[in-house]
Amino acid sequence: MTQGGRKPDEGERYRAILETAARLICERGYEGTSMQEIAAACRMTKAGLYHHIQNKEQLLFAIMNYGMDLFEEQVLSRVQDIADPVDRLRACMRHNILLVTRGWSKEVIIILHEHATLTGEARAFIDNRKKRYVGFLEEAFSQAAQQGRIRPVDPTIGAFSFLGMVLWVYKWFKPDGRLTDEQIADGMVDLLFPPIVAAAVDGQPGVSALRVVPRTAASGSGTEEP
Repeated sequence: MTQGGRKPDEGERYRAILETAARLICERGYEGTSMQEIAAACRMTKAGLYHHIQNKEQLLFAIMNYGMDLFEEQVLSRVQDIADPVDRLRACMRHNILLVTRGWSKEVIIILHEHATLTGEARAFIDNRKKRYVGFLEEAFSQAAQQGRIRPVDPTIGAFSFLGMVLWVYKWFKPDGRLTDEQIADGMVDLLFPPIVAAAVDGQPGVSALRVVPRTAASGSGTEEP
């Protein structure tokens, strides 16, 4: 039953399964989590779980796909209409860090931690969703350089430098540590952007950036290799 006392619909039940499974996989790893344990955590029989999920890899794919939905809702949808490319990048970095550090985003952490576990078409589908994010960042870096808002920078180097900072946070962030996630988000934004913005103001504004055409999917993160 839901908190309001009504019976959950199939969509709510399915999301609850994904969120519960994501929590367990984050705690124990994909290989260390059995379908029986997931069923028990969902207060279901194993047969009941298989009514919703075909197999364990299909469950992992569903979790990652759900995580990408959360990412697009909580990050991209909030920044894509920001006109200034530097403001767009700064806001994107901040939202992305908070998405990774907040406890309810286990699905996003699984995308980062279990990126090499999926195979075949399922992996290709998730990789393509990730590549769209890389393209979004590349375009923002390219626009910022062309407008003289930052120093000239290869947009692919800019995008992967951005991602290298953001996506590793889940490995070292501690919710009960000295720094809050808000402090980390603000600090990382201030670490990356003032230097390249100041370089444009003091140096060579208006110099166009290189435009780089995305190539193949990376073997590591599931995005594109520079």
